[in-house]
Amino acid sequence: MKLSAFPIARQHSLIILMITLLSIVVFVVEHFIANSITDLLVYQRQLITQGEVWRLLTGHFLHTNGFHLLLNLAALLMLWALHGHFYSIKNYCALFLFCALATSVGIFYFNPSLIQYVGLSGVLHGIFVFGATMDIIAKDKTGILLFIGVWFKIAHEQVYGASTDVSDLIEASVAVDAHLWGAIGGLVFTVIYITLLRNTKQTVV
Repeated sequence: MKLSAFPIARQHSLIILMITLLSIVVFVVEHFIANSITDLLVYQRQLITQGEVWRLLTGHFLHTNGFHLLLNLAALLMLWALHGHFYSIKNYCALFLFCALATSVGIFYFNPSLIQYVGLSGVLHGIFVFGATMDIIAKDKTGILLFIGVWFKIAHEQVYGASTDVSDLIEASVAVDAHLWGAIGGLVFTVIYITLLRNTKQTVV
C-alpha cells in the first residue's frame, strides 16, 4: 500500500500522534523515572469515590508493561489505518473522551470488584465500533464484517474470558468488561454523531 493511501492529513492523524506520544511518555516516566505517577493517575475505585475523578480518564494512558503498551499502540495505529479517513480533530477527541469515560463509568458502576484498571483496550473497542459503523454507512462491504466481528469477540470474552496468553504477556488479567463498556460507549457515540450529522445536513439544505 502506498503512503498516500494512508490518512496522513493533519485532521486525520494529529490526535493519534498525540495519544501515542503521551502514552509513551507516561510509560517512560512510570517505569524508568518516577513510579509514583502510577499512584497519581491509575484508575483506582476507592480513590475515585473520594473525589479523584480525573482517574476515570488518566488511567487509560497507563500500561502494565512494554508488551501491553505496544499491543495497545499497534491497535490504535491499525484502526487509524483502517478508518482514519473518518477522523477529524474534533470528532476523534470527542470519540476518545466519550469511550474513555464510558469504559471507566461502566466499570465503576457495574463491576465494583474491579479495583484497578489501566490501558487503552476499552477505548479501542469503542473506536473500532465507530469505524466499522462508518464503513457500513459509507457502503464499504467490510464494515458489516468488522462490526459483527468485534461484537462476536466481546460476546466470546464474556462467556469464555480472555486469552491466557495475552494475560501472561501483559502480566495482568484482561479486563474483558472494559471492552464491553468501551464498545457500548462507541456505539452510543456513533448514534449521536450520525444523528447530529444528518440534522446538520438537513438544516443546511
